[in-house]
Amino acid sequence: MTHRGSRVVHVGGLSRVEGEGELRLRVRAGEVTEARLRIYEPPRFFEAFLRGRAHTEPPDITARVCGICPVAYQMSSCRAVEEACGVTVGGQLAALRRLLYCGEWIESQTLHIHLLHAPDFLGYDGAIQMARDHRAHVERGLRIKQAGNAIVELLGGRAIHPVNVRLGGFHRVPPEGELRPLAERLRRARQDALDTVEWVAGFDFPDAGADWDLLALAEPGTYAIERGTPTAMAAPSSAGLDPGTTQALPTRSFPVREFEHHVVERQVPGSTALASSLDGRRHLTGPLARYAISGRWLSPLALQAAHAAGLGDPTAGVVCRNPFRSILVRAVEVVYALDEALRLIACYEPPEAAAIDVPPRAGTGHGATEAPRGLLYHRYRLAADGTVENASLIPPTAQNQDAIEDHLRRVVQARISAGHEPDDDELRRLCERAIRNHDPCISCSTHFLDLTVDRG
Repeated sequence: MTHRGSRVVHVGGLSRVEGEGELRLRVRAGEVTEARLRIYEPPRFFEAFLRGRAHTEPPDITARVCGICPVAYQMSSCRAVEEACGVTVGGQLAALRRLLYCGEWIESQTLHIHLLHAPDFLGYDGAIQMARDHRAHVERGLRIKQAGNAIVELLGGRAIHPVNVRLGGFHRVPPEGELRPLAERLRRARQDALDTVEWVAGFDFPDAGADWDLLALAEPGTYAIERGTPTAMAAPSSAGLDPGTTQALPTRSFPVREFEHHVVERQVPGSTALASSLDGRRHLTGPLARYAISGRWLSPLALQAAHAAGLGDPTAGVVCRNPFRSILVRAVEVVYALDEALRLIACYEPPEAAAIDVPPRAGTGHGATEAPRGLLYHRYRLAADGTVENASLIPPTAQNQDAIEDHLRRVVQARISAGHEPDDDELRRLCERAIRNHDPCISCSTHFLDLTVDRG
């Protein structure tokens, strides 16, 4: 490659990711000069759809942003609107929301691990080809996913785009007798999840580091899922360390209401998604960030699984910055979500009412939760009658775009610098594999509103 002048590798349609995007890679004289992840899926204008709607409608509308993580959109939406209206949901209603979110984490993370990402490590083009030789592993993944689906279906009314969520709680809450039967199924799924961690820990992980700030929610005493304070961990280079260091670095936090002061979006030429930076720096959300910032608050069983898998002990300040190992962190998070779901079910007592009242008022509310792919932020400005005057949705994939592109540059450059000259097909496979480390939800990120057409 170093003697061929300029080469351009174009991946016109990314496989095994949610949504539609493409990659353009340019190498000149042995240097990677461009790695651009272009999102060409049509803009969806969800922020515009929300304008003029009643304050009760965003949870149902935003659930349609994504069929894989609709609960994340519903919970961020509910938290933002409820804050604008001066309402806080607590007690068993809050616990049920966390349980619903656990269900989505279980099914979404398991889908990614077993069907989208594992084929990369085992040398297959897809899950169907992999299943011919690894049927038991695929079937185990489907069992775990079905357990997560069962939670979402029971609490959400259906497994995809739940309809039972509303401001203040739910349209209907289950009696105790409906939740208890889930426990045995979840216990079996938890053992399957532990077996999955052991399986994934045996994959061959290329060496890689992440020299980006890490951003996740933090809620002291618990692994943040449906609530928390945005917390950032500095990039290794800011402390003069190697990107692959496992040393935890200082963190800084800011209120959710200040999110857009710190995470600033910008339009990317040729893309229907906005990119963003954190205080002017490239940043990453998702499992690596969560594990670095909140790993010490995983359940004992999940911590034990993480340690046995070689992730290190987060209670001792050990973090993982290798994007290729994100699949292993996700597997540990599935163990945690199942553990947490069982705890919530064991403590469940039906609330007196399925929801509390959320009367409209003028104001601005902010909400953030941890979607499987990373931190998801919503902001709504309401009129006195509750009409939505303005809305902003900042999904994790849009935040991660700069980090994904930098990861691509680093991975390809490392291969070239090592003296290996991959052909175009090998480069495509390497780049798609790197992209799938981040489980991008491309459809979620296509929200941009400002369009400039330069026809030259």
